[in-house]
Amino acid sequence: MPELPEVETTRRGVAPYCEGQTVTQVRVRNGNLRWPVPEDLAARMEGQIIRTVDRRAKYLFLNLDHGTAIIHLGMSGSLRIIADGAPEQKHDHIDLTLDSGVILRFNDPRRFGCWLWSDAAALHPLIANLGPEPLSQDFNGRMLFQLSRHKSTPVKSFIMNNHVVVGVGNIYANEALFKAGIHPRRKAGRISLDRYKRLAEAIRETLSAAILMGGTTLRDFVNSDGKPGYFAQSLLVYGQAGAPCPECQTPLKEVRMSGRSTVYCGQCQR
Repeated sequence: MPELPEVETTRRGVAPYCEGQTVTQVRVRNGNLRWPVPEDLAARMEGQIIRTVDRRAKYLFLNLDHGTAIIHLGMSGSLRIIADGAPEQKHDHIDLTLDSGVILRFNDPRRFGCWLWSDAAALHPLIANLGPEPLSQDFNGRMLFQLSRHKSTPVKSFIMNNHVVVGVGNIYANEALFKAGIHPRRKAGRISLDRYKRLAEAIRETLSAAILMGGTTLRDFVNSDGKPGYFAQSLLVYGQAGAPCPECQTPLKEVRMSGRSTVYCGQCQR
């Protein structure tokens, strides 16, 4: 599933082609996504100018003068910029034609993504109760420490909770916990302030590095120009079970937590 770095990479890729452009046509070939595409999406968007392309957690916002299209890539979705009139392919469900002639095309083989509409995106039920952005000034170790008090949930699950902080998906939680030296199963409420400060910085560093490398391509993700992200080549522990720990050479261990692969070093992470 595309995580925050992949979604931010997509935003940066499509924004220069979309911002300031008028939507001349909206074509919905298949509106049966995770939630049905609004039947009046074309009527709401056509003739309006896309002012900004923003991101909140894993949601992309196409902000127009009157309302916002809210997009989620789901497990296999992608947004592509089509500038050469390439014909649609299987699973190309939505086209936005802009007055420059460019098409913003949404492809989603599994159809777990979504295109929704809101007159006030920040108040939408999917958005209103999200936690802070991990790369914002609102996110820090003290905040994690305070929210974690008296919680017995494993710290990995804690930092993957979108009400605590958004966008720390499974891959990046594995990596950040390793960098911070924290065992993924340690109870969130039993971690000190200093260790949470290290963890917050590790989360910030990991996500920032992934964004610079265009995200992590493990199965389905490709960015807006069709090219894969390369952060997978820099993964320290995720997908490396049995390999030597990069720090102490002890074989990395793998367990399942909430149905997700969790890889850690039994020596370095406490």
